Amino acid sequence: MLNRLFADEGQSPWLDHLNRADISSGGLGRRVAAGIRGVTANPAVLARALETSPAYDEQLSWLLSTGCTAEEAYREVAATDVLAACALLRPVHESSQGADGFVSIEVAPTLARSTRGAMAAARRLQQRIDRPNLLVAIPATMEGVSAIQATVAAGRNIHATSIFSIGRYAAVIDAYLSGLEVFVEEGGDPSAVHGVASLSLSPVDAEVDRRLDRLDSRGARELRGLAAVAQAKLAYRLFEEWFSTQRWARLARCGAYPQRLLWASAGTDLQMDPISTYVEDLIAPNTVHTLTEATAAALQENALAAPARGIDARRAAAVLSDLAAIGIDLDELGVLLEDRTAELARRSLDGVLERLSARHGRR
Repeated sequence: MLNRLFADEGQSPWLDHLNRADISSGGLGRRVAAGIRGVTANPAVLARALETSPAYDEQLSWLLSTGCTAEEAYREVAATDVLAACALLRPVHESSQGADGFVSIEVAPTLARSTRGAMAAARRLQQRIDRPNLLVAIPATMEGVSAIQATVAAGRNIHATSIFSIGRYAAVIDAYLSGLEVFVEEGGDPSAVHGVASLSLSPVDAEVDRRLDRLDSRGARELRGLAAVAQAKLAYRLFEEWFSTQRWARLARCGAYPQRLLWASAGTDLQMDPISTYVEDLIAPNTVHTLTEATAAALQENALAAPARGIDARRAAAVLSDLAAIGIDLDELGVLLEDRTAELARRSLDGVLERLSARHGRR
């Protein structure tokens, strides 16, 4: 089914999971052979692996013995894994003429509200890893959107991540196009620049459903579990509109690639089946879907329970209208989720670094 998603529907399944044991055991290679067309290096997965897998001990001990801080060592082991994954996915990248086969790694969560900091971190990561199929992920906060535009203008691949609202997604598209326009004006080749824009799904449903439960009405209950997919479908309509304009046509004639929409449903904490909740409802051409290991395995072994239903924006618009009518503002909720996501990621990283320092006797 993973191969069919791309071959029949034009959607690229990516894996939201990367660790050294899977690389060295051949597990990631088998996933790629089965149809996985990209990888996002999930910081939570790396954090668990650093604390439980002996695969990192030798490199960590050596790095810390040379005087690296725990944070520097963390970044270096992450870069090592990404380099290996880039090599595994390079054939996909080349056979797709640069449209797929990417590996994404995030800048530090402390930089989510720093335009200059995110730009500098993206530059360092791209210089350190220096592979054509690398994507550097920058959170699409207001400050991050500016960093995304400047980084694209410098001719670098960017993954705009942690998008929680349609309003912010529109700003991300504009930043991508503006960056490409500057790059072309300065003589750059836009065919060397790639990007995806990652719309988060499960956090939106979790927060909206929490608010609906507080309202405790029949109308509110009927809207549970609908917000994220409805918003995603309207985002896809926006994608189609922006990438059919004359503005985009001018860039496309120069060889530019569209910034594909990426559905980020991995890591859901909802009591839902991610395949029936998100995957089946969001199959569409020119999109990417990041999957957990469990979801990827289920899709590899089983056909979808229902045929692709396509992107019906009319019903989606009605859902968002109903939510607005009962006081749920998805733009306001999106800013809340931006801050919450950045803070949770920062705390998680701080905890990992503290435990690494204690484990290896290094501050």
